[in-house]
Amino acid sequence: MTQRLHLVFGGELVDPTKNVFKDVNDIHIVGMFPNYEAAFNAWKAEAQRTVDNAHMRYFIAHIHRLRDEEAAASSTEELGH
Repeated sequence: MTQRLHLVFGGELVDPTKNVFKDVNDIHIVGMFPNYEAAFNAWKAEAQRTVDNAHMRYFIAHIHRLRDEEAAASSTEELGH
């Protein structure tokens, strides 16, 4: 069975019209979720919690799209790292 992992994260942006974080050390990692519905619910809760700050943005990253088991391993994976 294929896992459909999703990462929800966010933080304060330099400019609300761009996707550049003000300080990457302050990125809030909400969590990893096993399906889009759970990730969306977590994203929505964080977005609503921070709605008064126009510079705060939360995102859903489709981690499963980054890991294609059929593709060759990256050089770091081949080294065991």
